[in-house]
Amino acid sequence: MTPEPPLNGAIDVHAHFITPRLRAAMGKAGHDGPDGMAAIPAWSPEEALSTMDETGISTALLSVSSPGVHYGDDGAARDLARAVNEEDAALVRDHPRRFGLLAALPLPDLPGALAESRRAIDELGADGITLHTHYAGRHLGDPFYEPLMTELDQRSAVVFVHPTSPPCWEATSMARPRPMLEFPFETTRAVTHLILNGVLDRYPRIRFIVPHAGAALPAVADRVAAFALAMDGPPVDVLGALRRLYYDLAVFPLPRLLPALLTLADTDHILYGSDYPYTPDWVVRGHVRSHACDDAARHVARGGRCSGREHSHGAGTKASSREQHAPRTGPLLRAPEGDQLRVMWTVASAEEAACQWSPPYATT
Repeated sequence: MTPEPPLNGAIDVHAHFITPRLRAAMGKAGHDGPDGMAAIPAWSPEEALSTMDETGISTALLSVSSPGVHYGDDGAARDLARAVNEEDAALVRDHPRRFGLLAALPLPDLPGALAESRRAIDELGADGITLHTHYAGRHLGDPFYEPLMTELDQRSAVVFVHPTSPPCWEATSMARPRPMLEFPFETTRAVTHLILNGVLDRYPRIRFIVPHAGAALPAVADRVAAFALAMDGPPVDVLGALRRLYYDLAVFPLPRLLPALLTLADTDHILYGSDYPYTPDWVVRGHVRSHACDDAARHVARGGRCSGREHSHGAGTKASSREQHAPRTGPLLRAPEGDQLRVMWTVASAEEAACQWSPPYATT
């Protein structure tokens, strides 16, 4: 008897795609080993769907990973953002409810980003927007992005935050792949900047998704909150702001990070993420088996529905509530029964062997 997949209808909010055009553009710009990694991973819709079916992922929201689409020329970045968003929209049409679109923007070209965000939402039906932690050294939370934040808040947009190499990576990465250490600290830096600069309070309808189980935020949250008390300006409720955010569980949330994250976030603000294909398929399969066997992950799964009646700005908000603020909302953010949207997974039965998986770095 074939065992059921470890996940049961999960929505993967942290899944990437690499089309031939994007791959060629990255290589031409010198990013054939992005962020110090060995190579751009292979990707095809068929391989992605196969991994999704094996693990029980119902839908993957596709985004462009680091380094994004801007390689120095505004015009070329606008063209590439437009092209990859249209390719993603075509994938959504070809595989309805299996893929979704988290649109890429040609930042730091702000006029181009504003135009593409409107086009992606209004014309392509994007489910959300992808923003990287900084563009040309300006981290999210910088006043430079205020026009874009205003636009996204008016639309009650979902914004998926993704790290990229920091401006000073040559001095800090120690010649190692930047996703190892630089990415978690980039995420932590950007989210801290968003909170301390009051962006979350000024634009409460934007629903931010923080990757990698909050990166270093669970470890430094109290430290940031204490320093905030001594800073000039209006008071900032750091811990309250962190609790309002959404978090995905991409890459290595277990065994240490997820329990720490649960001290900051409610279970209905924790989402599934695979980071495929930058996380290889065999690692994705191992991770979801470990989720099904871990006590903290089981706790999250039990609280994994977000009710529109209970969360006025949650990722599972009722469509009618969202549409009061947004001209159009992507189809995957509309609850299938008009009431609830699954934002996490339901733990299914798994063979005993599934609980024996451990990451390749673990020792016995």
